[in-house]
Amino acid sequence: MKIAFCGKGGVGKSTVAALLCRALREEGLSVLAIDADPSPHLGRLLGFSEEEKLTPLSEMRELLAERAEKAGPYYTLNPRIEDLPERFMLTRDGLKLMVLGAIREAGGGCACPEQTVLRRLLSHLILQAREAVVVDMEAGVEHFGRGTVVPMDFILVVTQPYRGSLETAKQILRLARELELKNVLVVGNAVRTTEDEAFIEKTLGQSPVLSFPEDPQVAAAEREGRSLLEVEGPAVEAARRLARILLSHGA
Repeated sequence: MKIAFCGKGGVGKSTVAALLCRALREEGLSVLAIDADPSPHLGRLLGFSEEEKLTPLSEMRELLAERAEKAGPYYTLNPRIEDLPERFMLTRDGLKLMVLGAIREAGGGCACPEQTVLRRLLSHLILQAREAVVVDMEAGVEHFGRGTVVPMDFILVVTQPYRGSLETAKQILRLARELELKNVLVVGNAVRTTEDEAFIEKTLGQSPVLSFPEDPQVAAAEREGRSLLEVEGPAVEAARRLARILLSHGA
């Protein structure tokens, strides 16, 4: 099972992704968590410490340039990446973590050779994995233009019941339809009332498959830098329900 989390920055997709990783582990699955966001937080939320070499591959510019065989304006479109998972993947208790990050240049420039390496590695990880895969994608809609999400079994679009968040979710749903992607599901977050859920459904024309409530225990854990594998509460229960929904859907 391969699951990608998308949505506007700040909607809590990394938090929901981490909680789903936990729930899938509780269901007995081995899980590969991939953080492909330019500002990666998934490892911290899953309890991996900075001392465990959480440096994103996107920051290893010399390595990426070497693999891209960069020479002036020229670079390979088929970089060698097969050894990178073994070198940089972290493993703990049936949970694997790969922190890719994504390259963002000041002024909106493009680092195409290095980004090519990251994209090929992401595709390799998704296609070769034998575990359940949970990918925290970069915020926004750019990855849909690159077709990165095509190999996924589920696209989970995380949104909060606010217009800015919903506008991004609407764009993602439109692009997913254009790519003819299946199993594109809306997940509400920080949903307080039935009116919030109704507002999401009215705006998107699609009701959430499940909504996560505001959870002070999760908020406290994030403030204190504690792993979300250690907390209990309504958001954890929502993640368990979401895992069961996805597993039954994919059965």
